[in-house]
Amino acid sequence: MNQTNAGTGTALPDVWALFSVRDLSVIVTGGASGIGLGFAEALAQGGALITILDMNEERITGEVARLQKAGYRVRGTKVDVTDHAALDAAFDAAEAAYGKIDVVFANAGIDPGPGFVAHGPEGVTRNPAGSLESYTDERWQKVIDINLTGVFATVRAAARKMKPRKSGRIIITTSGASRTIAAGIGAAYMAAKAGSAHFMRTAALELAAYNITVNAISPGYIVTNIGGGHAHDPAFQAAFAKTLPMHRVAFPVDLCGAAIFLASKASNYVTGQEIGVDGGLTLGTAD
Repeated sequence: MNQTNAGTGTALPDVWALFSVRDLSVIVTGGASGIGLGFAEALAQGGALITILDMNEERITGEVARLQKAGYRVRGTKVDVTDHAALDAAFDAAEAAYGKIDVVFANAGIDPGPGFVAHGPEGVTRNPAGSLESYTDERWQKVIDINLTGVFATVRAAARKMKPRKSGRIIITTSGASRTIAAGIGAAYMAAKAGSAHFMRTAALELAAYNITVNAISPGYIVTNIGGGHAHDPAFQAAFAKTLPMHRVAFPVDLCGAAIFLASKASNYVTGQEIGVDGGLTLGTAD
């Protein structure tokens, strides 16, 4: 039942309906594992029409089959976000399958490799393999091509579909490393994520007049398979948790609330924002 706002005399909307994602057509890049799969599954549970784009065809096949068996409306396509023509074609196919594109998660990214410090049993030590003088052009360019230029190409593809309809939601996965230095991560990763965050604000300003919002989710330390899956080690999790203000690591499910908020009408008047979901990681050390 709608209630009246005492301040304006206007009827309040059904607040819970604001968070509905039912029948929204959603594309998730990097959607076959980790954070992207969490986004895809959460919105599928809410009744959205999901298209998973990923490089790993085997994982796409397995996850799409699993989610379809659970009764969700999910399809998937193998796409490399550095192949911009293939990415555009995948957007065309998603639009043809579902009749529209409402929400796009620009989430695909790769493991950055070592930074200039390493964390081990003996504590924090310098790691020559991750130092600037050891950085190759190839390593730098690969991270930028996927983690920054891939985001640009995904947002561009989304804008081309959303502007004619004057409606849409674009959500970029950035990182706490876009705002603070994580010395155990390679420099290219931090540069790419910082670039993605500022690009998000640029795109948000340009697209606002078309009723298209552009925001970012900025994860902290999330347990995924990235980096060879070492984050699944309970001993590693316990050690890292001691450095976090909330004293625990996070999992993809911890990001789902922010994803649903930004994909739904609940965030109608929110654009150009980077929402940190990091347990206080970027605030500093509390204990």
